[in-house]
Amino acid sequence: MIAIIDYGVGNLFSLQSSLKYIGQEARVTADRSEIEAANRIILPGVGAFADAADKLRESGMADIVIQQAKAGKPLMGICLGMQLLFEKSYEYGEHEGLGLIKGSIVPIKDVVPEGYKIPHIGWNALKFKGEKDPLFKYTKEGDHVYFVHSFYGADCDDSTIAVTEYSATLTAAVRNGSVYGCQFHPEKSGNVGLDILRAFCEI
Repeated sequence: MIAIIDYGVGNLFSLQSSLKYIGQEARVTADRSEIEAANRIILPGVGAFADAADKLRESGMADIVIQQAKAGKPLMGICLGMQLLFEKSYEYGEHEGLGLIKGSIVPIKDVVPEGYKIPHIGWNALKFKGEKDPLFKYTKEGDHVYFVHSFYGADCDDSTIAVTEYSATLTAAVRNGSVYGCQFHPEKSGNVGLDILRAFCEI
């Protein structure tokens, strides 16, 4: 069973539907016992970093996610959920993340030319970094996935497993052991996204 963390932020049921479509049992939950019993955990998220981080901590989910990740359980953060895995974010101030991925979340506007639309919304190609990660077992370099974000992961070269180009090179996916993060939305990325979720379920 896959536990989709419910802390009041995220496109939970679209993700649950995508997992069900590929034959996986997934529960949207904030129940500690269900999360501990799950084989894998997904941390979704949309919106502002500070608000999401506060909700994650206030709900008690932050400690559970960290504990389970450090125990080696496969974890995937999606979009803002990926950003929350980092050490800190500079989204309208400085905010502490979960510290599961080394690096910081910083504004896209500081690295793309003036005139580029922010947020970065749309389909962009994946470019693998280093040896192809098992997360991309069913994915080809150049396959397109769907992004919606104004901030991205920086200072995380050691953890970066895929990037995308939006005039500048932006982090698309990261990994630290069994902890994964996707800046894009697999659940909104058609068959390519479903294949990435399928691969995660086999890790």
